[in-house]
Amino acid sequence: MGKRGETYSLSGISREIWDIKYRYRLADGTIIDRTIEDTWRRVARAAATAEPADKRQRIAEEFYNILRDFRFLPGGRVIAGAGTRRDVTLFNCFVMGDIEDSVAGIFDSLKDSALTMEAGGGIGVDFSPIRPKGAVIEKLDATAAGPVAFMDVWDAMCATIMAAGARRGAMMGVLACDHPDIEAFIHAKRKPGRLTNFNMSVLITDAFMQAVKNDIDWPLKHGGEVVKTVSARALFDAIMRSTYDHAEPGVIFIDAINRENNLYWLEHIHATNPCGEQPLPPHGACLLGSVNLTRFVRAPFTADARLDEQALCEVVRTAVRLLDNAIDISRYPLQQQRAEAHAKRRIGLGITGLADTLAMLGLRYGSAPAAEAAKGWMACIERAAYEASIELAREKGPFPLFDAERYAAAGHASRLPEELKRQIRRHGIRNALLTSIAPTGTISLLAGNVSSGIEPIFALEYIRRLRLPDGSAHEELLQDDAVRLWREMHGDAPLPEAFVTVDDLHWRDHLRMQAALQQHVDSAISKTINLPRDISFEDFRDVYIAAWEAGLKGCTTYRPNPITGAVLSPVREAAGQPHGGDAAMPASSAAPMPAAATRPEAGMQDALIPEIDLARDGCDSQACELPPPCPRPEPVADTCPQCGEPTLVHVEGCPRCLTCDYSTCG
Repeated sequence: MGKRGETYSLSGISREIWDIKYRYRLADGTIIDRTIEDTWRRVARAAATAEPADKRQRIAEEFYNILRDFRFLPGGRVIAGAGTRRDVTLFNCFVMGDIEDSVAGIFDSLKDSALTMEAGGGIGVDFSPIRPKGAVIEKLDATAAGPVAFMDVWDAMCATIMAAGARRGAMMGVLACDHPDIEAFIHAKRKPGRLTNFNMSVLITDAFMQAVKNDIDWPLKHGGEVVKTVSARALFDAIMRSTYDHAEPGVIFIDAINRENNLYWLEHIHATNPCGEQPLPPHGACLLGSVNLTRFVRAPFTADARLDEQALCEVVRTAVRLLDNAIDISRYPLQQQRAEAHAKRRIGLGITGLADTLAMLGLRYGSAPAAEAAKGWMACIERAAYEASIELAREKGPFPLFDAERYAAAGHASRLPEELKRQIRRHGIRNALLTSIAPTGTISLLAGNVSSGIEPIFALEYIRRLRLPDGSAHEELLQDDAVRLWREMHGDAPLPEAFVTVDDLHWRDHLRMQAALQQHVDSAISKTINLPRDISFEDFRDVYIAAWEAGLKGCTTYRPNPITGAVLSPVREAAGQPHGGDAAMPASSAAPMPAAATRPEAGMQDALIPEIDLARDGCDSQACELPPPCPRPEPVADTCPQCGEPTLVHVEGCPRCLTCDYSTCG
C-alpha cells in the first residue's frame, strides 16, 4: 500500500481482493483494469456520465481524487459494476414489495426476489403477510403452510441462483413479533442446514417491550384476528434464548425506525436489507459508500494527533454527488425499484476505519472520550452531507416527493441544526436520507486492512487463508492498518494502551459507541456486539434491553457456543504488551426485567449507556478490579459453510469468513 496522501499501489491481500472481486475483465478473460488506478478511473468516469457533457471531465477528476487514495470507498457493487458491460445493479440494498397472501402473490414475490438477486442485490423480505401454518384456506379446503415453509422456498431459490454463477446475494427474513408463527420463526434455524442463506430478525415494537416489562399477555394475530395469546416475557425469553444459543434471530426495533424516518409521513417501513443498516419501504433501494477516517488523521500517535475535519467534509461533499449520480447510472432489476429509488433518492454514506482512527489519536474504543469524538466526527459528516444534498437540490432539483414543511418536521430531520432546516425549506434537498453505516469487511481489506466500519479491531494480527478462483489457497499474515503504521514509525516498541481488540471490550463499550454514532445517522447501523462464551443468560438479555432503552434501531450479538464455536488464533503481542480484558461474566441472579426499562423517548438519548456494575458483571473492560490475570474470552470463529474452514467471524451485523470471504450480507 502506498504512502498516505499519494496514489496507492496494492500489495498482498489488498491486491488479491481487488483482483478477485473488483478488477474488470471481459467474459473471455481479457483484462480491462490493469491497475487499481484503472478501476478508480472507470468508476469515476461512469459516475460522471450523469452530469452535463461540459462538466463530466472536471467532475470525473474530482471523483477520482477522492477514490485514488482510498479516502472514499464506494460499496462493492459500485466498484465492481460501474462503467462495465455487466448487467448488474450498483445497489447493495433492496427490500421487496409486500407479499400478497396467495399462492400467486407469494410466487410473484419469489420471482421478483430471484431477479433482484440475479442482478447482485441483497434483499429483505417481510413474511408477516403470509397466513399462519394451519390456517384454513376455504377456497381450496386446505390449510396454509405458513411463512417459515415459504422461507424454505426462498432459501432454495438463493442457493440455485448462486449455483448458476451469479454474484452472491444475501437475504434478510423478518417476521412481526405478533405473528402467530413467531415461535416457529424463532426456532427455524435449529435444524442444521436449514435457511442457511437467510439472516433472520424479529420486528420488535415498543408495545411488545412494554408488555415484556409489565409481564402481561401478548396477542398473536393475523388479519386483525387474534389466534392465541402468549406471555410477552416468555416470548421475549424465547427470542433471547435462541439468539444466546445460535446467534439468531436478530432484533429490529421497528417503531424507532419509523419514528426516526425522515419520510415517516410518506411511507411505512417493516423490513431492512440483509445487514440491517438500511431500513427500507416496499421496493426500496439504497446504495452505499464509506469515508475512510484513517486517511484524515494528522500526526498519528503524537500529542498533536487530530482528525482533519475540514478535509473530511470536503470529501463527504464530493462523495454525496458521486452516490447521487450512481442512482441515475445504475441498472435496476425491477421497474418498481427504479421508481422508488428515483422518487426518494436515498443514499447511505457511512464510515470505516473508526477503531484504527481512535487508536492513532490515543482514544480507547468504547471509552466516553472515544464515543464523544466519534459522535463529533459523525456530526461533521452529517452536516456536510446534508449541505451537499441541499446544493445538489439547488442545481438539479430536490427528490420528486419532497415536501418542505413535512420533511423539515419529520423524524431525524426535525433535529438537524436550524440553519440546515431553513436551507431545506428554501431550496429543498436532493436525497431523502443520506447516512448509514454498513459492513465494510471487503472494501476495508482493499484499503489496507483498516478496521471495518465502526467495529473494534478484531485482531492486531492474524493469519488469513485466501482461496483463489482456481481452488488453491495460501496463507498470509495480516496486520491491522494502525498496527502496521505504528510499526513503521516505532518498530517493536510496545503498542499504546489505546490499542484494544474485540475481546478486550465489555458489551456496554459496544453500545456506547453505537448509541453515540446513531444520533447523527438518519438510517441505521450494522454492528455486531461480540460477547464472551460464558456471559449469563440474564446479562445477555440485558444487552437488548439496554439497546432498546438507548433508542437504537436494532441489536445484533454473537456469543460463541460449544456446538459451532472454534478457536481462531490471532498472533498475540509479545509479553509486556498492555492488554486489558473483559471477564467471562458469571451467572447472575438478576431480576427478570430491570425496573428501569421504559419506552425510549423520540430521538436518540444524549445520555449514553450507564457505567458498569462491577459487582454484577465481574469485570469492567476499562477498570478491571479482579485479581490478575483478568479472565478474558478467546476470540472465536465458526466453521464456514462455504469453504469448511473454522474462520467465520461475526462482525458488523453479519458473519464473514476470513478464508473465502463468504458472508450472508453479500
